[in-house]
Amino acid sequence: MRDLSNRNLCAINTATLGFRAPIDDVVDAVARAGFGAIAPWRREVEGQDVAKISRHIRDAGLAVTGYCRSTYIPALTRLTFEQNVQANRLAITDAGALGAYSFVMVVGGLPTGSKDIAAARAQVQEAAGLLVEHGRQHGVRIALEPLHPVYAADRSCLSLLSQALDMCEAVEGSSADPWLGACIDVYHVWWDPDLAGQIARAGATRRIFGFHVCDWLVPTADVLNDRGMMGDGVIDVRGIRNMAEIGGYRGAVEVEIFSTKNWWKRSMEETLQVCAERFASVS
Repeated sequence: MRDLSNRNLCAINTATLGFRAPIDDVVDAVARAGFGAIAPWRREVEGQDVAKISRHIRDAGLAVTGYCRSTYIPALTRLTFEQNVQANRLAITDAGALGAYSFVMVVGGLPTGSKDIAAARAQVQEAAGLLVEHGRQHGVRIALEPLHPVYAADRSCLSLLSQALDMCEAVEGSSADPWLGACIDVYHVWWDPDLAGQIARAGATRRIFGFHVCDWLVPTADVLNDRGMMGDGVIDVRGIRNMAEIGGYRGAVEVEIFSTKNWWKRSMEETLQVCAERFASVS
């Protein structure tokens, strides 16, 4: 396994720092802490000078792993579906301007008023097919991120890595240079009894486009906003990373922690220092 005491191999998803500072300040803090990459969110970028932000990131010596996250896809009407797809096209264009390796798609669950999860998944697959070519044109890979099943109704009708990979293959077939793949977040997949097999499958087809780490706390006070720092919970973070690296993953390892009552109350400097320590020791 790679030695993550080398911070150049580590990325900071800006959600980990709580969205409390302007993106320029966050970029500077991540660079000062010695990390090699950053993953910004649309809420920090849209409506601003994207080219200027991109230059700042490059001048700080940082790569951009992923750009978070997609507009939810499923909709009750064709018009709304098409609007959702178009919003994602615009975000992918920004991802290209930022130099992001991938655009992370949290695909959405059931649109309000629907109970048809199969239809929602069909819309996601159609949208992925519509977006992958736009991503290729802008040099951005499309990363489907399966979420824990607790989010199936409202945040992601994709709950399994196998579902995401099935969708990739349905849209793109087999490819030596795929542009549609998966983002693997240990928080969402650690419980999957078929995880080792599916990570091996993703690696063999070169479809691991991102790898996110944090931890699952017991007890968990809030399944969205009470993620743990690596080592504070029950996830075998290092074991799952080993699976990905055996499968050929050589991209950055990215920490993404939503923590309104703990880490988001700490200074950016403290959080970044603990991230570095945990990358080196338990990730």
